[in-house]
Amino acid sequence: MAELVLDISVSLDGYVAGPDADLENPLGQGGEQLHEWVFATQAWQEAHGHQGGEHNVDSELVAKLVGEASATIMGRNMFSGGNGAWEDDPRASGWWGDEPPFHHPVFVLTHHAREPLTLSDTTFTFVTDGIESALDQARAAAGDGVVRLGGGADVAQQYLRAGLLDRLQLHVVPLLMGNGVRLFGEQGPVGGLELTSSVESPTGVIHLGYRAAGKPV
Repeated sequence: MAELVLDISVSLDGYVAGPDADLENPLGQGGEQLHEWVFATQAWQEAHGHQGGEHNVDSELVAKLVGEASATIMGRNMFSGGNGAWEDDPRASGWWGDEPPFHHPVFVLTHHAREPLTLSDTTFTFVTDGIESALDQARAAAGDGVVRLGGGADVAQQYLRAGLLDRLQLHVVPLLMGNGVRLFGEQGPVGGLELTSSVESPTGVIHLGYRAAGKPV
């Protein structure tokens, strides 16, 4: 059965997005700084059809995480930043234009039904009947691969509370944001974690891999 893996950048003080997010600034004020290390990598540039970028431990990890994913789950906010009826969403086709970087099935959690959307080799399926249904569909699509949980924070917390995450890959960025959206909110006990990897980068980012306690290796 395909593992569910949360892969996300987080500040030293626990934020995954800045305050005051909107359609023009989906990561909030200062939130894009959390991902500058990714944008600088050769692997990220190649995945988005560009050339250049740094080939370093960051890039090697990005390549590994991108390569192992066979399906992705995300929330409506990560898909478009909108809410409400789709016909009123100015980014109803997502953030990525006609060539999304996923190259595999993506399942979007939403309260508003719509038909699947295919852009290039990526099909977005809109799931209205909950996180377990999205995971079941993503696992069926992933086969022997990995299901990547893209976020945002609310979606990650839902899967954490439900005990459905198998692994967490946290990229701890040397940044104190002081405000914004926390990855780990007031959600009560969710069980232990076992550290499986720790990689330090010259960029100052520390990549921490965890397995949920009790999950099979």
